[in-house]
Amino acid sequence: MKFDYRNFLVLSLVIQSYAADWPQFLGPKRNGVYEGPSISINWEKSEPKTLWKNKVGQGFAGPVVAGNKLVLFHRIGNEEILSCLNASTGAPIWESKYPTNYRDDFGFDEGPRATPCVHDGRIYTLGAEGMIQCADLNDGKKIWSVNSKKEYRAGKGFFGVACSPLVQGENVLLNIGGENGAGIIALDRNSGKLQWKATDHEASYSSPVAATLQGKEYALFFTRNGLVALEPSTGHVVVDFPWRSPMNASVNAATPLVVDNFIFLSASYGTGAVLLEWNQGKVKKIWSGDEVLSNHYASAVYRDGYFYGYDGRQESGPSLACVEWKSGKPQWRQEGFGAGTVTLAGDNLLLLKENGELVFAKASPKKFEILGRTQILGTTTRAYPAFADGKIFARDKSQLVSVQLP
Repeated sequence: MKFDYRNFLVLSLVIQSYAADWPQFLGPKRNGVYEGPSISINWEKSEPKTLWKNKVGQGFAGPVVAGNKLVLFHRIGNEEILSCLNASTGAPIWESKYPTNYRDDFGFDEGPRATPCVHDGRIYTLGAEGMIQCADLNDGKKIWSVNSKKEYRAGKGFFGVACSPLVQGENVLLNIGGENGAGIIALDRNSGKLQWKATDHEASYSSPVAATLQGKEYALFFTRNGLVALEPSTGHVVVDFPWRSPMNASVNAATPLVVDNFIFLSASYGTGAVLLEWNQGKVKKIWSGDEVLSNHYASAVYRDGYFYGYDGRQESGPSLACVEWKSGKPQWRQEGFGAGTVTLAGDNLLLLKENGELVFAKASPKKFEILGRTQILGTTTRAYPAFADGKIFARDKSQLVSVQLP
């Protein structure tokens, strides 16, 4: 058998491109897994090194990386701004902007909340007031925009609009909480034209994921009401599973986690976690309980039969916990660890805490073991970071940093 070096080269380039990109919320597969170059477990010999820093405006939208371009969605003054930087140097490439009048009812940050999505050379964003926009990755020029507040009467919610767009097939999908059946909408990714709308569910602070369940493609949304599984091309709702707090002052924020034919949901405010098994378009509850894991806003990650995530409200100093997937049995709990985000890197965890500290720890059900830690940002670090090509790109309330992982 003759070896075809051309096919090998193409495959190598695809693998390199995949490892170097973090094009959307929670990474290439939206599961919080980093698959780039391996990270040294000995941070005493080789510490993470800050490569560059940039000042940024308001917002909780995390950065994304595609083809050595870093894209950040933030706010300066009365404008929501899409900034494109050279990921290696932090040097600006282009900037596009539009006016915004968003005001936060609770006096928090007034920038965009939703992490952009880069797909096929285009950037899809959702602003805090509900402005949906598609822009060209090369120069930032607007391709189309839709005002979901005006067109679909999308609700403001407690803290503005926060669903990170999901591109599936020819559609871009969003949970906007609009009226007249526009709880979830699909727009043509090339034109912005409405393709379908589904449910009367209010919007949550969770972002949707694509999932293949028993060989069929679905889009999974954790709305304010609960889990919605639908066909991405038609909007046909297959499953509508209620899972929310009885409190009105509550949110669902963590993204659904899918492993094989199982779906994990978790929320705070007395709701807790549930594991569902998917079977021929129906779901069966395997276990549930508020004492298992109560994700406030950060999504959990999965490895080898266990998942790792934050338990408890952000303002109360949540714990970090490991739970057995199939049984819901807690394995260990690190009390008072503090809020943050969690990313899986091989058999380890990268934890970016709300106080700006980056913690490297083992993803093991036996015990919680820290391998390294370093301060990379200041307080109010709430946006999800991007991990690309051995680097972490992260922001707090005033600056964006690039840090080389050892």
